[in-house]
Amino acid sequence: MLSPKLAAEFGQLLQELLDSEAAIIVEGKKDKAALEALGIPGSRIVALNQRPLFVVAEAVAENYRAVAILTDLDAEGKKLYGKLSTLLQQLGVKVDDRMRNFLFKSTKLRQIEGISNLIQQ
Repeated sequence: MLSPKLAAEFGQLLQELLDSEAAIIVEGKKDKAALEALGIPGSRIVALNQRPLFVVAEAVAENYRAVAILTDLDAEGKKLYGKLSTLLQQLGVKVDDRMRNFLFKSTKLRQIEGISNLIQQ
């Protein structure tokens, strides 16, 4: 459960993500569904679905100038984040880390599919 201060910060970051035109990269269908439940349009959410990272990065770079990478906060998700971040930046895409950093530092969440639990508690 988030404290009122952290809940407000999460809400602000979520609103900034909603207001931006950035793509949001997640690992799979459940992650995408969780973000859609928070009001993020599915058209802006890119699920990796085990596709090659360079294919995803090139597709995102063709359509977006900024991206938030919300891979899981476990060891595998951190590896994916590092590789994607490097690829996207090489392609000229700005990587917005604010939501990811907040989730990692201020919550116990480790699977993005559980993100809606942060505001339901």
